Amino acid sequence: MPAFSLDPVQRAWCEELRALARDRLAPLAEQGEPGRVNRPLVAALGELGLLKRLFEAGAFELCLLRESLAYACTEAETALALQGLGTSPVVRAGTDAQRARWLPEVTAGRAVAAFALSEPGAGSDAGALALRADRDGDGWRLSGEKCWISNAPEADFYSVFARTCEGAGPRGITAFLVPADRPGLTGSALEMLSPHPIGALAFDGVPVGPEDVLGEPGRGFGVAMDTLNLFRPSVGAFAVGMAQAALDATLAHTERRTAFGGPLKDLQSVAHTAAEMATRTEAARLLVYAAACAYDEGDPEVPRRSAMAKLLATETAQYVVDAAVQAHGAAALRRGHLLEHLYREVRAPRIYEGATEVQRTIVAKELYAARAAATASAARPEAEEAVR
Repeated sequence: MPAFSLDPVQRAWCEELRALARDRLAPLAEQGEPGRVNRPLVAALGELGLLKRLFEAGAFELCLLRESLAYACTEAETALALQGLGTSPVVRAGTDAQRARWLPEVTAGRAVAAFALSEPGAGSDAGALALRADRDGDGWRLSGEKCWISNAPEADFYSVFARTCEGAGPRGITAFLVPADRPGLTGSALEMLSPHPIGALAFDGVPVGPEDVLGEPGRGFGVAMDTLNLFRPSVGAFAVGMAQAALDATLAHTERRTAFGGPLKDLQSVAHTAAEMATRTEAARLLVYAAACAYDEGDPEVPRRSAMAKLLATETAQYVVDAAVQAHGAAALRRGHLLEHLYREVRAPRIYEGATEVQRTIVAKELYAARAAATASAARPEAEEAVR
């Protein structure tokens, strides 16, 4: 691929996705109930082959998919992304039996998945999980809580991360595939600003066995981070899709709306703001694409690039949507307006899958680690020469 310039086939696919989202998926989204899983929408994603494509796609194609859907229907994009996030641990670390049981159901749009990592006291600090997995014969009993879990409590299964070894930090976490009908597992919905379903889960001695482990015992943190490294750039793509929709709406509005004797676009303050919105959106898009390509190529700098992409894209989308609301005035705050919808949607991505502050921490840590490695590498030849 050239330097992040889409080829004709990719452009055509993105246009096709926008059209599908606008014509087929948006009407189903409008019929959904805020805060509830929209199963007809999920089923349509399966029927259109988008869920199957989701699991076949590399990181770059995943970003194109999410950006295109987000432009025309954020609910469809989010429903698809949550299926990917909840199921990715099964795809990447699950057994043949786990995959055979759940992947056909997910790709067909019949089963709803959820990624259960965050807890009341462990959101950004994922290594501080308190959900206990206590030994019970050959298996474990899960006890504790999860919170801020998308698709909870209505998911059909959860990728759950629990502590199997106290005092071991991230090394003491194991990932489990937990069907929703396990005894002792209950949940409740949380009323949130964003319209997609989010809930809390309570684990009261929920039984899990060796057949439920995703990957290996004690290696669950790696499963979680591998999933997040894949999805963080695509969260940025979701943000870019929203930013582009807000920018296009602003350009159309400021062309036709008159004030002070002419169209708004002729006011320098408006035109310069539009230029800033466009520049920031394109910069975010290019960083997202670069991070996705790095992931697909197995670049060792994926954690830093993924964090940078999510950081810049989500912060950019917040700025662009806010600027679009300002350009539209009071009409943009009316319930049902595109920008009123985007204004509610755009806030959450700056928090979930690692808040902005966490992304900055990751970037800084990776930068200093790379510098330390380079310094050590440069010092070795000097030490060897001194010995000789």
